[in-house]
Amino acid sequence: MWDDIFELHIPVAEKVIRTLMVYVLILILFRLTGKRGLASLNAFDFVVIFLLSNVVQNAIIGDDQSVTGGAIGAVTLVAANAAINRWLVVDERVAHVVEGTPTTIIEDGKPVQKAIRRLGLRSDELGDAVREQTGSEISSVAHSRLEPDGRLVVVLRRGEKNATRSDIEELERRLVVIEDLLRARAEQADEES
Repeated sequence: MWDDIFELHIPVAEKVIRTLMVYVLILILFRLTGKRGLASLNAFDFVVIFLLSNVVQNAIIGDDQSVTGGAIGAVTLVAANAAINRWLVVDERVAHVVEGTPTTIIEDGKPVQKAIRRLGLRSDELGDAVREQTGSEISSVAHSRLEPDGRLVVVLRRGEKNATRSDIEELERRLVVIEDLLRARAEQADEES
């Protein structure tokens, strides 16, 4: 019994190579499917992710179903992921190739149709994402881009922007100045009468 649990049925090197090959394949597949899949997963995307793990399971484990083999595969996956993430931090060129670049999807209040089609976004998804983030419509957006990690960055047109904390502080400062001026005038008028 214990032999079946811990005894490896394939060499460690083969287990590591299998795991790395599947990891790279899935990384390439996700890179090719684009940012949209990361930005908003729908029911179909979840089904693919769940089934994908089952589909590639045998490619990783081979004829080995031991706990030791599973541990080697898990350690290999986590180590490869950590190494690639650190590599992306230190090498911009690799990050550009692996992660991609931002894609402009709204310019001057109008969706960039070519980019939206390429990303597989629907107009209602884009409108919902803009409203969720800014409370505004697409027409109030100066420009917007979808980052490689799926984040939507929206910059509103100048007249459409909400007040920032510094805007409010500036108004408060000006109001204090106006109040001081009005108080001084009232005092001056009282002294004259």
